[in-house]
Amino acid sequence: MTSAAMPAPTATHLTLATKPRPTAEVLRRLRQRRRSRLWTAVSDGAALTLAAGSALAAATVAGTPAGPDVVALSAVTVGIHAILLGAVRSREHGIAALREYRRVLAAGALTFAVLACLDVFAPSASFRSVLLGVLPISAAAVLTVRVWRRRWITSRRPDAKIRAVVVGASRVVDALTPVLESSRLGYTVVGAAVEHAESGSAVTATAAAGLARSARADVVVVAGTAHDSDLVRRLSWELEGTAASLVLATTLTDVAEGRMSVRTTAGLALVGVRIPTYDGASHRIKRLLDIVCSIAALIPISIVAPLIALAIRLDSAGPAMFRQQRVGCDGREFTMLKFRTMIVGADSQVTDLAGLDEGAGALFKVRADPRVTRVGRFLRKYSIDELPQFWNVLRGEMSIVGPRPPLPREVRMYDTPVFRRLYLRPGITGPWQIGGRSDLSWDESVRLDLHYVENWSVTRDLAIMIRTAAVVLRAKGAY
Repeated sequence: MTSAAMPAPTATHLTLATKPRPTAEVLRRLRQRRRSRLWTAVSDGAALTLAAGSALAAATVAGTPAGPDVVALSAVTVGIHAILLGAVRSREHGIAALREYRRVLAAGALTFAVLACLDVFAPSASFRSVLLGVLPISAAAVLTVRVWRRRWITSRRPDAKIRAVVVGASRVVDALTPVLESSRLGYTVVGAAVEHAESGSAVTATAAAGLARSARADVVVVAGTAHDSDLVRRLSWELEGTAASLVLATTLTDVAEGRMSVRTTAGLALVGVRIPTYDGASHRIKRLLDIVCSIAALIPISIVAPLIALAIRLDSAGPAMFRQQRVGCDGREFTMLKFRTMIVGADSQVTDLAGLDEGAGALFKVRADPRVTRVGRFLRKYSIDELPQFWNVLRGEMSIVGPRPPLPREVRMYDTPVFRRLYLRPGITGPWQIGGRSDLSWDESVRLDLHYVENWSVTRDLAIMIRTAAVVLRAKGAY
């Protein structure tokens, strides 16, 4: 039996059958990323070694010199810690700052767990010396170096931001661009492939990939839900061998990473979203953290409070403490304590100052408020006036971290979604404190609070506490 002769493969067939090769730009960036990871690993090792050596030297100066076993164990700990920093992918290219810092802390926690397990099987005073003395200092040193290094790179290289090309409908692209360029995400939009529904012009995968190449983009962001799976698949093919990665920006907003999960099957990707809850074990841990922190804070506050009260009384007539009704969890009102920063009777002058109001929505703010006293201006600048609120935290009326505590008149102006701010105890600090304080608009303040309420976690609270200290020292947005 004879068969028809098969046509010989053409040059086009051979081109289509050849797998994409990495371009020179890809190879250059890969080399650059390898060097960056190497330098990060070197800086980690140097920080760990110097911190461990400093801890051992400090012990020697204090009269308790470390023995050879402690020195050897410290060296092993430095090695384990360095390896785990790589294992948790804390040196991965392109990760956001907060995610990097969380991974650094996770590596420290894992190192602690390893040593603790070894101590269980072979109890030794040397293990405990390293656990309680050397390891905390080493972990803090690595985190400090990482923060400094990231800021140094950003200051030396303004182009260090991730270059992005956005693909999507014009309306979606316009809304997404400022979000991508926010300092928290670290993107800079260098191009956009826009489709116009009114004219019927659609974006092709070839055009979008060509724009990404010419703009030397690090990432292509496909925005919205208008794009079918075929476009995304073809765009991923077109980007093979280039220096750009692909990101899908969905319409799923204000959902934290920890609440999402992804399941994939042939031809389908399912994004699961965990529904938030407002009680349970995590909330009991939050309350325990509040009690411990408030007790620890009230001890030094009780020492300096008389001096602050004296300064307030000498500056203006009236009591040193200011009491005001605020609305807390589940809409219950409580009396919030603050050091007085305004003249007596300031509340009665709100109507007279309505023309100077710089707030928006239900928020009343005046940047150069004539009711604020000289001492009060200083107390507000560094948030010292809020120290008595730790007593509200201990009483269970507030939390260390939470939404901004609203006034009853503000709550009466709320729209329906804004009432969700009252699902948690209000906080001394919160996302509004680290996000701009009084410089925030009403809409921005509400958005930050609602995002916090639905996505809070203990680790997020700890991160906000740490960032609050830096914000307060800079005194930005405080008036």
